[in-house]
Amino acid sequence: MRPFAAKRFGQMTFDSKSHLSGRDGCGPGLEGTPRRRCRLAGPLGLLILLLALPCSALERWFYVSQNLAVNENVTNLLNLMQLASQAGYTHMLLSDSKFSHLSIEPASYSQNINTIKQAATNLNLEIVPAVFSIGYANDLLFNNPNLIEGQPVTNTLLVVSNGVAVIQPDPPVALPAAGFTNLSAWTWHDTTVVATNGTALVQNPNGANARVVKQLTVSPFRDYHITVQIQTANFPVTPNVEVLANGQSLNYTTLSVQPTQGWTAYDVVFNSQSNTVVDVYFGVWGGTTGSLWWANPTIEEVAFLNLIRRPGAPLNIQTEAGVTLTEDTDFAALTDPLMGNVPYAGNYDIYHTPPQLRVLNTSLTNGTRLRASWYHAVTVYSGQAALCLSEPASQALLISQAQQMVAAWGTRAYFMSHDEIRVMNWCAACQARHLDAGPLLASNVQWCANLLRQLNPGGRIYVWSDMFDPNHNAHANYYLVNGDLTGSWRGLDSDIIVVPWDYDIRAASLKFFAGLGNRQLIAGYYDADPTLVTNWLNAATPYPWITGVM
Repeated sequence: MRPFAAKRFGQMTFDSKSHLSGRDGCGPGLEGTPRRRCRLAGPLGLLILLLALPCSALERWFYVSQNLAVNENVTNLLNLMQLASQAGYTHMLLSDSKFSHLSIEPASYSQNINTIKQAATNLNLEIVPAVFSIGYANDLLFNNPNLIEGQPVTNTLLVVSNGVAVIQPDPPVALPAAGFTNLSAWTWHDTTVVATNGTALVQNPNGANARVVKQLTVSPFRDYHITVQIQTANFPVTPNVEVLANGQSLNYTTLSVQPTQGWTAYDVVFNSQSNTVVDVYFGVWGGTTGSLWWANPTIEEVAFLNLIRRPGAPLNIQTEAGVTLTEDTDFAALTDPLMGNVPYAGNYDIYHTPPQLRVLNTSLTNGTRLRASWYHAVTVYSGQAALCLSEPASQALLISQAQQMVAAWGTRAYFMSHDEIRVMNWCAACQARHLDAGPLLASNVQWCANLLRQLNPGGRIYVWSDMFDPNHNAHANYYLVNGDLTGSWRGLDSDIIVVPWDYDIRAASLKFFAGLGNRQLIAGYYDADPTLVTNWLNAATPYPWITGVM
């Protein structure tokens, strides 16, 4: 789990992965709850962790994520590398958002790379650059926002009106017209929620859940937009809007609610997937003290919001009689210029006014009913986007990145960032391969590893463990992954060094990858106290091929 916010800037600190990071935020945990963050002074943390390690031939790693275009950051990094070398560290995992688009960086960036490389040589530190950020792909998607993995919308009803095909909700969907004025109009609510002055008020819940829920009938694979207003007073626990169906979440949206704030509007978007009934929750789970008010909830079916346009995400417009319409002939070219461009390329907002379908064919008169199918971008939490694994242009993008990184860094090893891929296997390009999610990911990681072998013969390859560990994320019902991730580990050839990082399942993870025959590099992550690395090493005692500790 990597913090996603503050990806580009921030001071280097120890975070809860016991690594050095340029990120200064912490993303939600595996169940959508924030993980703890440990902040130690750099030199002190290095020394504490070093003292925790037994005297052995284990490699000693630290992890830095930093914007290397900023000279001050490079100076700080060089100082840190000096301290690390003096403390006995041997390897540095290095990442930067700009690794995803080196070709557009100025000459000064290459000069900074060369300065860092020379310093590493002088200090006898090995740099291992990170590549292939599939699950946190926003920086890769800077190159082409349409390569985001998206979900399908099928057979949305549009009705022509004055040259525009306008969405017609099918079936109509609505939250109670009076909002929260009358809570009996909702399906159910916790007793910790009361109606007052047209709002739903939660006050000092003292650890209890406080939710208002409405069950709605929807059409499968349709796109829905929820709005609500929130006000708080000394309310430290973040409220959320959750949409559930058959026990599974259909959305993972972080609402940036402050403990004390005036009325603020929020947007949530979800795809109904294969469901015909959903439960919409406005609530807080485990609230403590303070006051929270909800007001003015709405829901609507939407069309063409964050519309993806690429070969593996086709747009199809038909008459209700099944006649396929032709773009630029029967209707004007359709794109969403804000898709993946808010505020800059590779960043996706939750909601904006979507584009409209303009009709060109004069035979499509007022009242003509059309059916539209397309794919829309999906993000998780605070905008985390995943790269499509199957679109040929995605492969071309990964090839380009690998070529540029090998040319720029020329290192002996590279680290594949295949962690927390939370949207997968929905688009037509993926579905055309007729693979479950596990084999699909296995195919991708094996392809990526082969690419690195071609470009860097004899080099080492590392990868995060979580998406290939059945004790961690390699299973069914993982976020918005379509299918079962079981078997993803079959894409890990025996020469790939796996990096397990979840302290709570350390024994099971170490045993699993040892059974596969892979070498392992232990990465303390949620360990808070760096000395807990000794527990990792104790758990690893029965297994060979433990190469080091990060």
